[in-house]
Amino acid sequence: MERPVAIAQIREAAKNIALQLMKIHPALPGLNDAETMGDCIKALHELTVQLEIIKKKVGRLERSDDSTLL
Repeated sequence: MERPVAIAQIREAAKNIALQLMKIHPALPGLNDAETMGDCIKALHELTVQLEIIKKKVGRLERSDDSTLL
């Protein structure tokens, strides 16, 4: 697999993951359990941070590839 294809695939997967994570947050109050809701919000935040790290690393890699074309 070529690097640009891999980057596109990772970006698409990250986008889909983010969309799914956004569906969880509004459903949490329906659990009617403050402790579980708090723990889930914390976990969602941690997942989001890790996903952003992946996206940032891929972006840096892509930009470094682009700079070699100059």
